[in-house]
Amino acid sequence: MGEIKHQKPLFRPLDPDDTEPEVTEIESLCMNCQKNGTTRILLTKIPFYKEVVLMSFSCDDCGYQNNELQSGGEIQEKGIRIKLVVNTVADLNRTVVKSEHTIINVPAIEFEVKSTKGDVTTVESVISSAISSFQEIHSKSLEANPVEADVLGKHIEKLVGLLEVKEPFTMCFEDISGNCFVSNPHAPQRDPDCTSHHFVRTKEQDHALGIFDHSEVEDNEAKQQDHILPPINETGHTLEDLEGEVLCFRTNCPNCSAPCDTNMKMTNIPYFKEMVIMATTCEACGHRSNEVKGGGGIEPQGLKIEVSVVDKEDLCRDILKSETCSVSIPELDLEVGSAALGGKFTTVEGLIVNMKEQLDSQGRMFSDSAEPGSLEKLQEFLTRLDDVLKQKTQITLVLDDPAGNSYVQSKTPPDPDDGLKITHYERNFDQNEELGLNDMKTENYEEDS
Repeated sequence: MGEIKHQKPLFRPLDPDDTEPEVTEIESLCMNCQKNGTTRILLTKIPFYKEVVLMSFSCDDCGYQNNELQSGGEIQEKGIRIKLVVNTVADLNRTVVKSEHTIINVPAIEFEVKSTKGDVTTVESVISSAISSFQEIHSKSLEANPVEADVLGKHIEKLVGLLEVKEPFTMCFEDISGNCFVSNPHAPQRDPDCTSHHFVRTKEQDHALGIFDHSEVEDNEAKQQDHILPPINETGHTLEDLEGEVLCFRTNCPNCSAPCDTNMKMTNIPYFKEMVIMATTCEACGHRSNEVKGGGGIEPQGLKIEVSVVDKEDLCRDILKSETCSVSIPELDLEVGSAALGGKFTTVEGLIVNMKEQLDSQGRMFSDSAEPGSLEKLQEFLTRLDDVLKQKTQITLVLDDPAGNSYVQSKTPPDPDDGLKITHYERNFDQNEELGLNDMKTENYEEDS
């Protein structure tokens, strides 16, 4: 235990006072002279962004030098598609965080930018960079290929027209790693011009990210001891055994990437169902997090829960928010998507505090590039959330879970609760698509689709 407490985070912020930045040096091949040079690698963290890997190569024989920055951040569970409608010149100033896996396209002019390096930029800079690249190619093609130069010239004119925003146009972002973000100038309110959709990656997309399942990387006849966890003997463990046992396994801290322990336990929530609760504590940086996942399947219908938050007793209600559940507060015109907070087992008060902290951190992340007055607007909104926590303002907390795996504690179980309204509804096509149900074959599945 003593060694873990003194362990440093894997990705550390750059610090001029750090005398031991832990740079790794590796002898590697020089691509210029084919002799051996030295590659120096540093794992670090960009403030308010993500973990990166800095690499610098130098060759003493020919003097060749090169450097590169690669993402060291986490690959999200699902990919993301973001659709932005640019209506005004102000929309060109939106901040865009893109990874090396982001593909950007503008359907109106059939323009697409393939994945390049990760960057923090703006919508205007994305278009301007494309114009600069095309202009360079255009100047070289004027004499060599006039026909190609004419086509490029017309395409450049279309891109320049986008910067003038003479008419609205749509810009789409697709990132299979899930690490793409477009800022919301209307925060904390919902963005009317930007929608996001999470999707399940295909096997080919997983392979592009370097993700493979065991069947693809292990021999089918591998011995059982070669596995990280041996398969459970069906006759050796009962459901009661699993519910009474806390499982512990090693993971990397989501904050500093240092090795830490994650505890997992299956529990039965009264008047609800079995759920899996996971808690992670990092002794290197002190970060703590918890996550809740449904122990069963997706319910036949979606679930909408409306909770009247009037007094302290309402703030103390236990609440289980699944990873597919979105949260909204109509009185404050606030809506938080399902992917923003993840799965949580907390209280109404704890959930509101989580939303407040996330809005506050997002506001500080882009404070330098924020529009005038937007930070004051955000602070005013955070004050309104504080009033809710102090019971000065009454609200209705709405949980909308298409999978039906969320729960709010009743004050009068099993009798009806006047402050709790539960509605079951039929999911629409888009909700089924996000849950992966549209392509799921539940009858005669042993036959080919």
